[in-house]
Amino acid sequence: MKQLMMMSMLVILAACGGGKKDANATLTDKKLELDKLRKEKETVAAQITKLEEEINKIDPAAAAEASKKLVAVTVIQPEDFAHYIDLQGRISTENVYIVTPRGMGGQVKSVHVKLGDRVRQGQLLLKLDDAVVRQQMAQLKTQLDYARDLYNRQQAVWKEGIGTEVQVLNAKNAVENLEKQMSLLNEQMAMTNVYAPASGVAETVNIRVGELFNGNPAAGITIINPSSLKAVVDVPENYSSKVKKGMDVIIDVPDISKRINSKITLVSETIGQTTRSFIAESKIPSDPSLKPNQVAIIRILDHASKNAMVIPVATIQTDEKGKFVYVLDTQNGKTVAKKKPVVVGELYADKIEIRQGLQANDQLITQGFQGLYEGQLITTK
Repeated sequence: MKQLMMMSMLVILAACGGGKKDANATLTDKKLELDKLRKEKETVAAQITKLEEEINKIDPAAAAEASKKLVAVTVIQPEDFAHYIDLQGRISTENVYIVTPRGMGGQVKSVHVKLGDRVRQGQLLLKLDDAVVRQQMAQLKTQLDYARDLYNRQQAVWKEGIGTEVQVLNAKNAVENLEKQMSLLNEQMAMTNVYAPASGVAETVNIRVGELFNGNPAAGITIINPSSLKAVVDVPENYSSKVKKGMDVIIDVPDISKRINSKITLVSETIGQTTRSFIAESKIPSDPSLKPNQVAIIRILDHASKNAMVIPVATIQTDEKGKFVYVLDTQNGKTVAKKKPVVVGELYADKIEIRQGLQANDQLITQGFQGLYEGQLITTK
């Protein structure tokens, strides 16, 4: 039994040792194969280099053509350039009317308008409680009727020679005083009717029956006139020296894909303490598709040049001497890259104005300019 166990262990050890030898043999073979391929690669590279040198000696023109860098060029022509200040604003109305009572106000008895209604000037909007005034008028009417009857009787007996003139005058004065009081009560009664101050649309109706109405916009009625619209924008204070009344503006309303050309009609004189901005307004024509408080992109034209040199801003490069571009040039019959220093002006979107350095018909390299150097052979084919 012991002999059998010993023989089994020897077999297992022999098997394990054989596996390690096989793995070592496989790794060695792979290393030898890799060294062989590297030598073949070096040999092929040397052969390629030798053939290129021989071809260059036989056909130098083809070699020069192969070394040229491929670029794309654009012929520069003068064009109009415009720079805008782009800001987000809103559509507003020129006329906003807050409905207020003629007197001290009072409790609402009935409401005759709802949100979005079109109203005309003088239309009844609210009826305030008039119970107290009506009671006072009823009492005063009784007194006035009695005073008038007494005055008529005094006049009748005075004509017959009975009584005195003073009695007639006193009766007349009593009637006139009561009539004045009645006139005041009629005026108070009229104040319980709240009318529209102008024609337009009821923008807000925040009042209900039973509530107290005193003209507060938060608990009242606001009327707007949509036929008189304007674009309003908050301009940061760093533009205060640039933005002036009369400047051209382009108003884009993205929600309805509409563009309007206008001018600045008003610039506020103060800068907000918290917003650090001032308000600029531009009138716009009436348009049923425009709604107050719609978002609008306001583009204020603050710089314009006629016949300017304008190029893509991406073509501008910078070195220790300043900014430059590359143009296509011909030297000794060869097409090469030429470095041109430039003085830049305003930048808008992806275009930049060039004030010095470029002329009409210059062939600006717009693609492939990265890594170019002065005098490098180039081609557009």
